[in-house]
Amino acid sequence: MGNLQSFERTDYQQVKADLHRKILDRLDLEKLGKTSGDSARDEVLVVIRNAVNAEVVPLSFAERERLSREILDEIFGLGPLEPLLKDPTVSDILVNKYDRVYIERAGKLELTPLSFKDNSHLMQIIERIVSRVGRRVDESSPMVDARLADGSRVNAIIPPLAIDGPCLSIRRFGRDPVTARQMIENQTLTEPMLELLSSMVKGRLNIIVSGGTGAGKTTLLNVLSGYIPNSDRIVTIEDAAELQLKQEHVVRLETRPPNIGGKGAVRQRQLVINSLRMRPDRIVVGEVRGEEAFDMLQAMNTGHEGSLTTVHANSPRDAMARVENMVSMANLNIPERAVRQQISSAVHAVVQIARLSDGTRKVITISEITGMDDVDSIAMQDIFSFDRTGLDESGKVRGVFRATGVRPEFADRLATAGARLRPALFESRAEV
Repeated sequence: MGNLQSFERTDYQQVKADLHRKILDRLDLEKLGKTSGDSARDEVLVVIRNAVNAEVVPLSFAERERLSREILDEIFGLGPLEPLLKDPTVSDILVNKYDRVYIERAGKLELTPLSFKDNSHLMQIIERIVSRVGRRVDESSPMVDARLADGSRVNAIIPPLAIDGPCLSIRRFGRDPVTARQMIENQTLTEPMLELLSSMVKGRLNIIVSGGTGAGKTTLLNVLSGYIPNSDRIVTIEDAAELQLKQEHVVRLETRPPNIGGKGAVRQRQLVINSLRMRPDRIVVGEVRGEEAFDMLQAMNTGHEGSLTTVHANSPRDAMARVENMVSMANLNIPERAVRQQISSAVHAVVQIARLSDGTRKVITISEITGMDDVDSIAMQDIFSFDRTGLDESGKVRGVFRATGVRPEFADRLATAGARLRPALFESRAEV
């Protein structure tokens, strides 16, 4: 950084803010609004460079160029966040305070040297984000969800709810979806596991992908959806559009939050019910988190086989308990045993994925739902599992993927659907 290290960060921020203000005074913003994006940026960049070069500050040419780019980002983009949004390796951007900006890269959190000038500066950026999607954030509405142009999901919360000043969280999704081959190379799962999962999707089994926050549920769901035949009509339902299906016959639906007056919200349950009238062959729900679970089970049980969804849970059994609890949110007064029977007949398998302590993601278990047991609980059996054996010297999780030796009951069903599984697939063995 050269001279900039002796040039205090607060001084740098002040110079940037002063120049920003001067440049805005010189620009004809109304005229700029009518100019095409790239042309306007080029015009403004010339003005900024001239203004920066006219300032008497101890900065080298490279540092003046950086300052010019940052002011350009202040005018047209999201200020200090712009370089992070351009970095494809950054998966999450977490602004705890105006001067504490964290990112997640390769599953690990790290503090960045980036900073906003103050809380007002951070607030301006938050307002710019939410205004683009027709939302507002103020004392009367201090929490807001929004989405950036690239599909990234944004959550902002401001005082009085956020004690230390405005907070901003951005969950990003890669422009190029992760492929099945990449998941194998990353050791998220093995070839035999993928062979089984692809056959399950082609054979129209209903699958729930379960895992914690940031475990990779949506990424895995994207990979699995790639095995749906191109001839099937697919309806996707999401809170925030993340799925990137490649099939031709896809209808994408997204929930809508309430407007400024608190009206006009469209919930997932309404979309699931509506999707049943759209003649779907498959329904893919990004994540069930409420009463729509009941309608999803109804769809799975009434001819929309091969449906996929995700749920927040730490184990396959927790996933079943969560689905049961979500069905009860629909207030239909269905007996507990009847709910479990419906779940056990609708869901064929649960795929558990987890983010481990070293930041890697693994498919921990592939479990079959086999029905009800003698004590009226949902019965299940593991077909594949990942057994952790400890940590190596660098802190990486050691473990092996295992076939449990259990041949799933749905194997015969898959065979009749033309997705015949090799008997050797289920032979008990370990793969590093």
